[in-house]
Amino acid sequence: MKKLVNVMNIICLAVVFCLSFSVLAKADYKIGVLAKRGAPKCMKKWGATGAYLTEKLGTKFTIIPLKFTAIEPSVKEGRIDFMLANSAFYVEMEKKHNVYAIATLINSRKGKALKEFGGVILTRKDSPIQDLAGIKGKKFMCVKYSSFGGAHMAWRLLLENGIEPKTDCAAFLEGGKHDNVVLAVKNGTADVGTVRSDTLERMQDEGKIKMSDFRIIHQIKDDFPFVHSTRLYPEWPMAACAKTDKGLAQKVADALIAMPKDATAAKTAKIVGWTQPADYNSVIECLKTIRYGVFGGN
Repeated sequence: MKKLVNVMNIICLAVVFCLSFSVLAKADYKIGVLAKRGAPKCMKKWGATGAYLTEKLGTKFTIIPLKFTAIEPSVKEGRIDFMLANSAFYVEMEKKHNVYAIATLINSRKGKALKEFGGVILTRKDSPIQDLAGIKGKKFMCVKYSSFGGAHMAWRLLLENGIEPKTDCAAFLEGGKHDNVVLAVKNGTADVGTVRSDTLERMQDEGKIKMSDFRIIHQIKDDFPFVHSTRLYPEWPMAACAKTDKGLAQKVADALIAMPKDATAAKTAKIVGWTQPADYNSVIECLKTIRYGVFGGN
């Protein structure tokens, strides 16, 4: 009888183990990605990364495109397990909701690996605006007030040069998407705009614009391969949400950092791959300077 009980206990334990393994294997982990150019482009760019992680870790990872306004609710309400968003969203969510970076993406331009990015201030080639001072009194468009490369970086640059876009410009507008800002400047809806570095080059490669139709304001001449007007800041991090199992987060980090540069996921995202999390203190300094969000000091 005792042997029978022991056998039954072993069988029960095996069933529980198998069920637990089955549940784990069928788990669907969600990566919320800031869809800065819209949901279709987001899925085209990052869908392969979800497939890569699914293959490497043996459990399903789904990419969830998120609008700017959906990032914080998705983190706060536990609707996503990981977050891939601009560096400003990251430092805000780190402070407010305890997300933590597990890897930083490495961008790519003409084969060069880039761990930083900047902001671009642009106007039409035939515009009378020649420098930062010329932005005063004009209609200035950013992507969203919450966009780091498409607002905060240029905002800081303007403030440091005595220009407050909220009061010194005829209007401080939001375009919603990076492409919208560029096209608004092109068609005259806005006099001047700002987007993240690489936007103009990507749009030209897609045949949407000619960069020669625009003038870059306060262009910095250095060896960075994308046109830019601002200082450079660390690239987007992949972050794990507070509720996410730390063991899983480490496995995701290891898989991303091990991603070969010729992997489909890397080529589709137009990146070299991933590296250890960057230092995001410079991002915090930027947000403090423009008194934005949780770093506004209010």
